[in-house]
Amino acid sequence: MVLAPTLSACGSTALLTDVVLSQPVLQPSGAGETLAIRYVVGREALVSVALVAADGTTYPLRRDQRRMPSGEPYTLQFDGTAPTDDPVIRRRALPGGTYRVVLAATGVDGSRETVELPLEIVGDERQPPSIDGLVAAPTTISPNADGIDDVSEITFSVPVTTTVDLVVTGPDGTVYPFISGEELEPANQRFVWNGRTVDGFLLGDGAYRYTVRVRDGLGNVVERGGEITIADGGQPSATITYSTMAPQALMLGEVLTVTMRVVNDGDVPIRTYGPASGYEYTTDDVYSSIEDGAFTARSGGFWRIGVDWDANSGGGARRYPYRWAITPRPPEAWRIPFVEDVLLPGEEALVVGRIRVRQPETRMGFYVGLIQDGVGFFQDRTGRTIIHIGF
Repeated sequence: MVLAPTLSACGSTALLTDVVLSQPVLQPSGAGETLAIRYVVGREALVSVALVAADGTTYPLRRDQRRMPSGEPYTLQFDGTAPTDDPVIRRRALPGGTYRVVLAATGVDGSRETVELPLEIVGDERQPPSIDGLVAAPTTISPNADGIDDVSEITFSVPVTTTVDLVVTGPDGTVYPFISGEELEPANQRFVWNGRTVDGFLLGDGAYRYTVRVRDGLGNVVERGGEITIADGGQPSATITYSTMAPQALMLGEVLTVTMRVVNDGDVPIRTYGPASGYEYTTDDVYSSIEDGAFTARSGGFWRIGVDWDANSGGGARRYPYRWAITPRPPEAWRIPFVEDVLLPGEEALVVGRIRVRQPETRMGFYVGLIQDGVGFFQDRTGRTIIHIGF
C-alpha cells in the first residue's frame, strides 16, 4: 500500500487526506486486475485524477468531479487504461513504465491541493483492436412488414477476441441498447436491426446513429459507427369487416360463392398477390398447386384472404387452401400488373371467391381468415357458415 503525506493548512481542514494506492505495481494480464485509488475529501471540492508518465504525457482519469466532505474515502478503481480524445480509440491500455498518480482538489474558495504517488505499470504495450469493414446495408429501411427493406444488416470483423456492445441513438439523443456484452471471436460478424428496440417497440421515422463498441481483455475500447434512416415505418393491420356465403344448400359439383370485404386499418400499405377476386377453386385444389404454382406462398410481407372448412385436417399449405388477393383493382391495374398489388391505408377491397364443391360430405362448415405468408393468421375462423350438400 502506498500512502501520501497529509497536507493541511494551519487552522483549516485539508482538501485531500488519506490518499492511498492499494498497491504500488499493476501488471494487467487481461484477467481483470485493478488497483484502488482512495482519498478523503475534507471540504467541498472539484477533484481531478491523472497519471503522468515519465516523459510528461498526462492521462486524465477524472476531471473536476464534485466531491462533498465525507469521513469515508472515495475510491477509484484503476485497470491500467485511460480515456482518450480519439473518436475511434475511446480507451487505451497504458504502456508499461513508471507513472505518477496525481490528485488535485480545488475548493469552493479557490484553494488548491495536490497529492502525488508513484505507480509502476508492468507489461508490454498492446495495440487496440480494430473494427474492420463496418457496413450497414441498406442504410434506409422501412420496417413495415412488407418484406422490402424491413431490416438492415450491420457487418464487420474483429482481429482478436473482444466483447461487443451495439447501441442505436435516436434523433432526440435517446440511446437504445441492441447488443450488450457479447463475446466475439476473430471472424466476420453480422447483426440484423429491424428498427425496433430489444423489447419490440417500433421506433419512429428519422435518422439513427448505430455505434459498435469493442473491448479487448486489457481494456482497450474501440468505437465506430454509422447512420441508418427509418422511413415509412409502421405496423400493418387489416380487418375482415364482412363475409357471406351462398347458397347455403347446394348440390355436389355446384359452386359456393364467398363474398368478403377487407379494410386496411393500419398505417402502412399491405402487399398482396393472386389469384384475383373471382377466381374459382375446386375443393380438390390448394392455392400452391393452381396455375402451375404461380401462387405458392411467398416470404413474409404478403397478405391474402382465404377460405377453409372444419374437416380440413391439413397443416402448412393445407390451411386456408383457397386464397385470393386483397385489392379493389383488377390484375391489369395492379402495382405490378398480374403479379402483385398493395392495399393502401384506409382502402377497402371487396373480394369474391368461388369454390366448386366436390367433397363428398353432406354438411361442411366453411369460414374465412386473413393470412400473412410466413407469419400467421391474423383473423381466423371468421364468419363460419354451415353449407348443406346434396347428392
